[in-house]
Amino acid sequence: MKGEAVRRTRAEKQGRRGEDEAALFLHAGGWQILARRVRNAAGEVDLVARKDHIVAFIEVKWRQTAAGLDTAIDARRLARVCAAAEAEAHRFLQPGDDMRIDVLLLAPGQPPRHLENAGQF
Repeated sequence: MKGEAVRRTRAEKQGRRGEDEAALFLHAGGWQILARRVRNAAGEVDLVARKDHIVAFIEVKWRQTAAGLDTAIDARRLARVCAAAEAEAHRFLQPGDDMRIDVLLLAPGQPPRHLENAGQF
């Protein structure tokens, strides 16, 4: 059990570093980070960001290799992000805003891959 706890702690730390890197990437692209790690009964959204009249609920995936990114997100995970975002949208949307689900894929030595409108409500 100890080994599992150590693995989870490492994964948690790497996830936070990935989210930090994603936030910097988005900020450089003109996005304002509104929230991090928004959790509710439906799931979790890693980042919530705004650019003009778009509010994006963003799932961040970090993998050791670029090849690992190809399977980092699946329909089940994306559905949970969509459900969590839908439950929290009222907190972040203003009149006239559009919302979407994005995925940001990160791996060492690779440029970030920003998948816009990756999920459906």
